[in-house]
Amino acid sequence: MTHSSIMVDVSKWPIFALLSPQEVASIRKACVFGTSANEAIYVTHNDEVFVFGLNCSNCLGTGDNQSTIVPKKLEALCGKKISSLSYGSGPHVVLCTEDGEVYAWGHNGYSQLGNGTTNQGITPVQVCTNLLVKKVVEVACGSHHSMALSFDGDLYAWGYNNCGQVGSGSTANQPTPRRVSNCLQGKVVVGIACGQTSSMAVVNNGEVYGWGYNGNGQLGLGNNGNQLTPCRVAALHGVCILQIACGYAHTLALTDEGLLYAWGANTYGQLGTGNKSNQLSPVQIMVEKERVVEIAACHSAHTSAAKTQSGQVYMWGQCRGQSVILPHLTHFACTDDVFACFATPAVMWRLLSVEHEDFLTVAESLKKEFDSPETSDLKFRVDGKYIHVHKAVLKIRCEHFRTMFQSYWNEDMKEVIEIDQFSYPVYRAFLEYLYTDSVDLPPEDAIGLLDLATSYCENRLKKLCQHIIKRGITVENAFSLLSAAVRYDAEDLEEFCFKFCVNHLTEVTQTTAFWQMDGPLLKEFIAKASKCGAFKN
Repeated sequence: MTHSSIMVDVSKWPIFALLSPQEVASIRKACVFGTSANEAIYVTHNDEVFVFGLNCSNCLGTGDNQSTIVPKKLEALCGKKISSLSYGSGPHVVLCTEDGEVYAWGHNGYSQLGNGTTNQGITPVQVCTNLLVKKVVEVACGSHHSMALSFDGDLYAWGYNNCGQVGSGSTANQPTPRRVSNCLQGKVVVGIACGQTSSMAVVNNGEVYGWGYNGNGQLGLGNNGNQLTPCRVAALHGVCILQIACGYAHTLALTDEGLLYAWGANTYGQLGTGNKSNQLSPVQIMVEKERVVEIAACHSAHTSAAKTQSGQVYMWGQCRGQSVILPHLTHFACTDDVFACFATPAVMWRLLSVEHEDFLTVAESLKKEFDSPETSDLKFRVDGKYIHVHKAVLKIRCEHFRTMFQSYWNEDMKEVIEIDQFSYPVYRAFLEYLYTDSVDLPPEDAIGLLDLATSYCENRLKKLCQHIIKRGITVENAFSLLSAAVRYDAEDLEEFCFKFCVNHLTEVTQTTAFWQMDGPLLKEFIAKASKCGAFKN
């Protein structure tokens, strides 16, 4: 499992409200799990492991079946350096350490602990059978089955197998870890994920394989027949998959080019296709959005999330009981927050790393340096206020500045450029756009930015502004937006505002903006609206 490079606040998960601020500050890694998100395990900075919560099916591993609101230490795991952790619906817990050892405990009715019995595991016990000689780097659990991926790309599975999710070729439960071979024979597996009763694997050449339950098309094979052995997702031929994530009965896959595919169950819109129809084969989603760098889902929820290159986080599917059928832009900084605030139950989709890494992507670094007096080498003065920028960035990002700097820039030229044809909020938003690719302005100011984008020939920015204006149109501002659209020759927008005004004629004509409109424009509007028969009544 990948780790987050963002400072994540565990207190977004309600169960952590039980801990004192000191205890919360000691956490380095954590995972909230269980059918009601009422169990948690965490690792401290000095590598001690604690658990607390309800303890259903002995899933806390404390040796007794008591629930606890006070964290209890799991001595057996202290100092072990946990690197990957997953949990099933029983719940049962499986983890691996940096040394490649695997431990499991909790519900075991289907041998999902891999120790050859069906007795509940009341404390963490190392999974020895077949795995002792292997260095395991990743684990994944479905509802009642488990998988482990070794350093050299071998995959092992065990536990409940009613639909073939263990990949053994039969539907008999698998009491100990068994190597998954068949089509995977000779292939190097690099990523694994489990749905409730299905399994997926990515191999090092970017191919994807699925097996187990397929009633909703979650294996992506174009049909809904269960598979007892791994089967290649042929529809993804020609793309190279880097990451795979499974929800309860749907699957997400991310390509090396940042494209996102989804398939399987869609009752809650968890595929993000804009409808609720299941998909038996991969469908590309978020096509209009920028490159995706991370996807998130977990087998206990119908929620999906994705993070883009500039750090925007989207969510869709079942979000607090609502069905969100298209990816919705959130204000979160990481996909983990989506699960804390919107998944049911509010579990974690991965072992969360709370370590703060000081690494920033190129996009994040650029964003951070916008309007920074420390590193800038050029200032704009607008309405008496300064905006600090970097010549190189402007030259790289904008044709207008490239031309401007080439034609008259020299070393002794003053380092301040005066701007008088645009307002400060508009010009600042434009420069910030060059650093971030995004615009955050009220529709009224977006009009001014539209004017700037038109005169600087920035077509993408023009589209963004029109989008903001259309989205922000109200009865109150419709007329001022219409007159601005006329002023800046934005025909498409003018048409949109005009139709809006005609459709809401009664309310719009009662606003002050209507009566403050300049004469010729008002006349023209009345004439055009009359032509459409708007004033008949």
